[in-house]
Amino acid sequence: MRAMIAILILVQPLVAIAQDRPLIDWDTIGDESIDFMVDLVRIDTSNPPGNETEAVNYLKAVFAKERIPFEIYALDPDRANLVARYKGNGSKPPVLIMGHTDVVGVQADKWTEAPFGALRKDGYIWGRGTLDDKDNLTAGLMVMLMLHRLDIEMDRDIIFLAESGEEGTPEVGINFMVEQHWDAIAAEYAIAEGGSMQEIDGHVHMVGIQTTEKKIRRATLVARGTAGHGSRPRTDNAVTMIAEAVAKAGRWETPVRFNKTTSAYFERLASISDGEAAFRYGNIQNREYQADIDAWFRDNDPLHYSSLRTSVVPTIIDAGFRKNVIPSEAKAVLDIRMLPDEDADAFYRQLAEVIGNPMIEIVPEKIYRPAAQLSGIDNQMFQAIETVAERMFPDSTTVPVMATGGTDMAQLRAKGTQAYGIGPRRTLEEMNSRFGAHSDDERIAEESLKEMVRFLWNIVIEIGATR
Repeated sequence: MRAMIAILILVQPLVAIAQDRPLIDWDTIGDESIDFMVDLVRIDTSNPPGNETEAVNYLKAVFAKERIPFEIYALDPDRANLVARYKGNGSKPPVLIMGHTDVVGVQADKWTEAPFGALRKDGYIWGRGTLDDKDNLTAGLMVMLMLHRLDIEMDRDIIFLAESGEEGTPEVGINFMVEQHWDAIAAEYAIAEGGSMQEIDGHVHMVGIQTTEKKIRRATLVARGTAGHGSRPRTDNAVTMIAEAVAKAGRWETPVRFNKTTSAYFERLASISDGEAAFRYGNIQNREYQADIDAWFRDNDPLHYSSLRTSVVPTIIDAGFRKNVIPSEAKAVLDIRMLPDEDADAFYRQLAEVIGNPMIEIVPEKIYRPAAQLSGIDNQMFQAIETVAERMFPDSTTVPVMATGGTDMAQLRAKGTQAYGIGPRRTLEEMNSRFGAHSDDERIAEESLKEMVRFLWNIVIEIGATR
């Protein structure tokens, strides 16, 4: 009996490791993942119009071949969502892993390679959606296949959601699922897009995990004046008024504010940086140096400048229709990304004061993503992510990130789900290049995709596998 107890004590810590390494041929899994990614990228799901059902039909065929049950949920028959569930023993609440099937549109003539060709070249897969979000979609699909093939005993159900409409039309996707089919996807934790891994000298230096995001609260400025002949200047020229308003809004230095995520982010970033960078990250919350550091970020580091505040960026001006006509109306769009706790109505009032012209109307855009709480960094999921990151990337530091863009995790967080965004390994140069998400030459390194699959697998096993 003592001998048996001793054996059990020695074997138990190896269970999770056994599910990661000896049982899995990662080269084969990596090749299979690339094949799935190529197939999915070749399905044009540009939104608009979406046509996500074409991607769902592909996933249906994969799951059916593996005899994995799934359900289809569609508000619009052309824009379906797919849910699959791997059943655990129910001793712990479920974990949701999700990716969206739609992608932003393309200007094909500006691409180096065909945007829906999924060309494999120079160690990369090229095409729209390779970084947003068919990498997460592929990783989630592969994890579900592996769980079923290996018949892993889990304490938690693992739910896979392939959602439509993330790129601006969530009413057919996550909103539809949350409002009408919440039971199908309800989970304690969720993993989706929005994170990244930064590579330096061939090693992962930082594992960025998205724990919150800014609120998208765009607004349109409308200037109205008197129409007239272009040869006769008017003081109420709508074009002049909109130009002045845009300039004031675009140059507005909104105040610096921190939350738990951004405070932890800069503190951890300072601990893994050197020289001037370490000083900036370590002292951005120091009132003595904050103004100078903030000014440096403004001129040299737009990402971190945006991370410190609610940002206001003019993106579109629409005015006039003939060279010799003063138009009666002119418009401009401001892409406003608010901090999670920003009071939107109060902010619009401040914006009106900054513009200082009562003839300028501020028209807020319809809200399609809710404000949500920050996901914690002191719970079982974040600890599991850190554990996996330390095991896979010994030289790395895991850092909570507030995304400046938006994701459909906002809707999950509003329902109380703690949600976390992951992403592939990339160098800083690659992140700031023309090869990023929504760019004209979007691409992902094949090895990064393989690594991302393994990262997600290890997180799911760490958080959900029966010990």
